[in-house]
Amino acid sequence: MPKRHWKSVWRRRPKCRVGRARRTRHQKLQQQARRQKRRATLWRVPDELWALICPLLPAEKPSGTVGRPIVPYRTVLNGILYVLRTGCQWKAVPKEFGSGSTCHARFQEWVQTGVFRQAWALVLRRYDDLRGIRWTWQAVDSKSVPAPLGGEDTGPNPTDRGKAGSKRHHLVDQRGAPLSAVVTSANATDMKTNPAVLDHIVVKRPRPTKRKPQHLCEDKGYDYPECREQALARGYIPHIPQKATAPGTLPSGAKRHPARRWVAERTHSWTNCLRKLRVRWEKTTANWEGLWHFANCLTVYRMTILG
Repeated sequence: MPKRHWKSVWRRRPKCRVGRARRTRHQKLQQQARRQKRRATLWRVPDELWALICPLLPAEKPSGTVGRPIVPYRTVLNGILYVLRTGCQWKAVPKEFGSGSTCHARFQEWVQTGVFRQAWALVLRRYDDLRGIRWTWQAVDSKSVPAPLGGEDTGPNPTDRGKAGSKRHHLVDQRGAPLSAVVTSANATDMKTNPAVLDHIVVKRPRPTKRKPQHLCEDKGYDYPECREQALARGYIPHIPQKATAPGTLPSGAKRHPARRWVAERTHSWTNCLRKLRVRWEKTTANWEGLWHFANCLTVYRMTILG
């Protein structure tokens, strides 16, 4: 009987079931990652999002009226989305969205009436109905951005050689959905801004109970007795690492939990993908907050509809 080659014998050996299960799990994770990469970038306002924002807008100018040609509100909103995503100047808006002056004028009108903040709250309620806001674990974080033109709520950035800048503070749920957004100058400390971030949640926050507690994760920039007292006064269980300690060290008697605060940093990275928010070019805080609120609408929409 001829001898078989050792490679053919090795190929016919039965595979381990545990290894096969691990490979299958890994393949599923890879497929999910590929699906997320294949998701199209939002360059137009989706129909589901437009259905929520449309009732918040004032009545449109009826067709056939005397004056300049009418630019539909949805076209204007698509132009605002184009500016938010590309970071271009308002005068550089393509003609398919109307003139840049029209888009900017409508944007300022909607900011004054609070359209984008109300739309953010509506999308959050829809997210709560479909997936549920994870109130159990919440996280706070801040991000400093340069503001070359200065304006309201800007100041010397201590991390950027004293150049003018602003700081974005937000509160997110366990999945990273933004719940609160506050803008301050770059030299404002996180400790002093903490109460405003906790109190500016755009939807109604349920009262924590013993069966359903609410934990709050913050970094060492919030390691002050005032921050812990503010969290406890609002019913939170604070989780703040102490300064001058090695990463991962816990106080005596403290219980170790899985890492939770990274979702707040991931949400900041999602916001930075919109180039209009990476550098602040708006001099008024209301306009910059309006762009940020619109970006939060898109973030929550993607988490609700696209998963």
